[in-house]
Amino acid sequence: MKAAIVTKAGTNPVYSTFKEPKNTADELKINVTAAALTNLTKMRALGNHYSSTQSFPIIAGTDGVGTTNEGKRVYFAMPTAPFGALAQQTIVNKHLIVPIPKELDDITAAAIANPGMSSWVALVSRAHFKAGQTVLINGATGSAGSLAVKIAYHLGAKKVIAAGRNAEKLSKLGADATVPFDMTTKDGIDQFEKDLDPYFKEGIDVVLDYLWGDSALSIMTAIAKAGNRNKSRFVSIGAASGQKDINLPSSLLRSSTIEILGSGVRSASMPELLASIKGVFEFAAAENISIPVKTYPLENIESAWNAPTQPRVVVEVK
Repeated sequence: MKAAIVTKAGTNPVYSTFKEPKNTADELKINVTAAALTNLTKMRALGNHYSSTQSFPIIAGTDGVGTTNEGKRVYFAMPTAPFGALAQQTIVNKHLIVPIPKELDDITAAAIANPGMSSWVALVSRAHFKAGQTVLINGATGSAGSLAVKIAYHLGAKKVIAAGRNAEKLSKLGADATVPFDMTTKDGIDQFEKDLDPYFKEGIDVVLDYLWGDSALSIMTAIAKAGNRNKSRFVSIGAASGQKDINLPSSLLRSSTIEILGSGVRSASMPELLASIKGVFEFAAAENISIPVKTYPLENIESAWNAPTQPRVVVEVK
């Protein structure tokens, strides 16, 4: 069968032939129709993620959409190594699938699963969000962040504040308030803290952070300086800023009620992740939610792999 194959750690996948999978009693064979290219997919394929395998060759792709041999349309996650989602067929544990509503096409389901799940599981499973609370989304102009605005409202947020580096995009998200920032300017960090101050004094219950880096530290500093005694749960979802580390003073934690959490493939359980994807699918089907997508055929995996992350890249498999 044809697949996107990674021959060794640190190399991009190539379109070639791989052995066909053989399922067991605990696994399902999936005829793949679509798979999105996520940062997680790329990092795991290159051997740069904490959940990566170090045994090669492998087929790239951590999740996707396809049909079972019985013709059931499903989303699947974490195919059994060395198989992956970017292939004509794969195998997956029978418990790691989610049915796809008939109103949702394969491309949309593949595209929306991961970014939608990122905020859903962060809110529900990690932050224990309750309807009526206020949410700040840092990095709201990306695919996942902009979808997080819609999901927060869907789950009952009283108020959503969107923060990010593109003021024009922020203004189009439909949030209650927007806080643009520019960390490259001389006073960018201080200005962001000042702009956040009135919102934290009023009270923000949950922060969803897709960026990390300087803007994340500004948010945590603003929480501490605001002096609000209500808890603010800060949930780190990604590091899209490119800054992996921050200088976090212990005094900031000791002088505030902030709670810092992470949300990812090991901090949330697989049942929680799959339940979140099921929720996202039902929400997207009912509300006709979609996100911008650019599709590539599997044989053009090199172009797809190197394409910009926005709009979302989905590989079609035939």
